Amino acid sequence: MKKKSTLDFNSVFGLLLAFVAVIGGQLLEGGNAGSLLQTAAFLIVVGGTIGAVLLQSPIKIFIRGVKMASWVFFPPIHSPQIVIKQIINWAYIVRKDGLLALENYVPTVKEPLMKKGLQLLADGNTADKLREAMEIDIIANENQQRQSARIWEAAGGYAPTIGILGAVLGLIQVMENLTDPSLLGSGIAVAFVATIYGVGFANLVCLPIANKLKSIISEQLVIQEILVDGLAAIANGENPRFIESRLQGYCV
Repeated sequence: MKKKSTLDFNSVFGLLLAFVAVIGGQLLEGGNAGSLLQTAAFLIVVGGTIGAVLLQSPIKIFIRGVKMASWVFFPPIHSPQIVIKQIINWAYIVRKDGLLALENYVPTVKEPLMKKGLQLLADGNTADKLREAMEIDIIANENQQRQSARIWEAAGGYAPTIGILGAVLGLIQVMENLTDPSLLGSGIAVAFVATIYGVGFANLVCLPIANKLKSIISEQLVIQEILVDGLAAIANGENPRFIESRLQGYCV
C-alpha cells in the first residue's frame, strides 16, 4: 500500500528560495545579513511560540505534530494503483476459491487498516459491516493526524503576535537607555528583528508546513477510501473488472 518515502525536492527548493529571497533582498537594499541574526529575538519568538502551542495542545498531539513535520521533506508516498492492483487480485481469488481463501493472505499484509479489512472480508462480514468497522478507524486516525497538523497552524497564528511582543520589549530597552547611545542600537535591532522573525517564522515555516500536512492527510484519505470501497465491493460479490473500473475513478 505504501512505497518507500523519497526526498521531496519541491519542499527543499521552496524553503531555500524563501530564505534566499529574504536574505538576498536584505543584501540588495545595502543591509548586512548578519544584522538579521539576533539571539534574543530568536529566543523570544521561537520560545514564546512553542510555549503557546504547548499550552493549547496535549503533549501527545504536540509530539506527533513535530514528528509529522518530517513528512514535508519525506512524505509517506502512497500509490493508488498498487492498492487497486492488490484489491483486484483478491477479487479474482475470491471469485475462484471463495472468501476463506483470503485467510492465507492476511499474515502477509503489514499495513494495519488493509490487514483489518482483509480479515473482516475473510471472516465473511457483509459489505456494510466491513465498511462500518473500517470507517471508524479511518475517522479516528484522520482526527488525530489533523489535530497534530493544527499545531503548526496554531504556531503560525501565535508567531507574528509574539514577534510584536519582542519588538515592544526591544523598544522598552531603548527607552530605558536613552541616555546611553551605545545601548540604543541593540535594543532597536531586537525590536525590528523580532518582528521579522515572527512574521517570517509564521509565513515561511509554520503555515506552509500545516498546509502541506493537511494535503498529505487528504491524499491518505483517498487511498483509504479506495481500500474500503474495493473490499466492500468484493464482499458484495461484484465482478473484478467492474470493481477495477470503478476504483480507477479515484485516480482521475
